[in-house]
Amino acid sequence: MNILDEDVSNTVESNPADIRLAAMNLLARREHSVRELRNKLQRRFPGDEKVNEQLCRLTEERLQSDIRFAASYARQRISRGFGPIRLREELRERGVSEDDIAAALDEVGIDWCAVAVEVIHKRFGAHKPIDIQEKARRARFMQYRGFATDHYKDLC
Repeated sequence: MNILDEDVSNTVESNPADIRLAAMNLLARREHSVRELRNKLQRRFPGDEKVNEQLCRLTEERLQSDIRFAASYARQRISRGFGPIRLREELRERGVSEDDIAAALDEVGIDWCAVAVEVIHKRFGAHKPIDIQEKARRARFMQYRGFATDHYKDLC
């Protein structure tokens, strides 16, 4: 491809059907937040108006949902041992609103203390820490994973 071909491709008008098809293909692979879809589509189709138009249609038709994305993302990250604080931050970075995050976490319905027990036992075993340094090490690990002190205070 030469420089002239690139200039021609940038001036070609984006077809709304092509934008919708690309969005549907992305959503068929996995759930995406609106921000993620917008970023991916804007790289491929210049022009905010048509991309935003198609994203609004997909949301209205319930083919894209930030709550569904957040619940799916939360289940995946919980299975990897991450806590609610880190989940909330990661979802915020992906453009999910606070209300949608709260709704998704309520939908998932997780006992965070049970998850914390599982994570700490997987990482450190079932024995209690022997000294204050070990206790601090465990606490730092759990904070890094996104758990509040209330979730693991009896375990460290």
